[in-house]
Amino acid sequence: MSTRAQQYDATVRGREQLTPHLVRLTLDVPGFASTGISDEWIGLVVPGQFQSRYYTVRSLDAGAMVLDIVVHDVGLVTEWASGGSGDPDDVVGQQVVLTEAKGSFLPPDDAGWLLLVGDLTALPAMARIAVEHGDRLPVRIHAEVPADSRIPGYFPDTADVTWLPLDGESRLAEVVEELDWPDGPGYFWMAGESAQMRAIRKHLMRERRLPSTHYDVMGYWRSVAKRQPRAVDPGPIWRAGKAAGKSDEEIWADYDAAREAQG
Repeated sequence: MSTRAQQYDATVRGREQLTPHLVRLTLDVPGFASTGISDEWIGLVVPGQFQSRYYTVRSLDAGAMVLDIVVHDVGLVTEWASGGSGDPDDVVGQQVVLTEAKGSFLPPDDAGWLLLVGDLTALPAMARIAVEHGDRLPVRIHAEVPADSRIPGYFPDTADVTWLPLDGESRLAEVVEELDWPDGPGYFWMAGESAQMRAIRKHLMRERRLPSTHYDVMGYWRSVAKRQPRAVDPGPIWRAGKAAGKSDEEIWADYDAAREAQG
């Protein structure tokens, strides 16, 4: 029996430069099966490449998928989405391949609030979470992005948004340590640079002593010269850990170790 992950052929319908660091792609993806999870991600394989890079599904409506992609100086998808051929609009009409969606956002039943923290790579997930859950839970967002990437109207009006300055290295670990936490049980979701996320995960476990069911902290990229967002798929690590009877903390340790081993 084949265990190959489901793949989908998609066509680029549109491209929009939202900010100098963020490109929006709209894809036609017939038959795509969404998980329905607000931070779901897919693997994207662009023309001329065989490796996938992982991106959050910003929105999905009747087979039209929106991906907001962070572009860097280098990278497989960056060079393609930024117009490696000389004209960025050349990507429109091209064929790409998507892997099946996966997600991890799962607030507990007793959650009375959502607290979302992240950098530029986390914006799409935080926005979708706020849209899909803001009608029943108060949502607070702390977004650390360059000044030229603060997009008016990117988050719904129901969300309480704080834009954090980014001058050099990320300070998200310090931000979380200084947060004014809402009263009662809730759900904390965060994504960003892996080293920052490891420090924050330790803080939540050791200092805040949050139950593992009440937070999700994801390392989306590593701070190296050639950054590759979410280059390690957490899905197989999570399933293998659960099958082995490991705790959530042990599974996250395995995930962090896998990212470190990637080099």
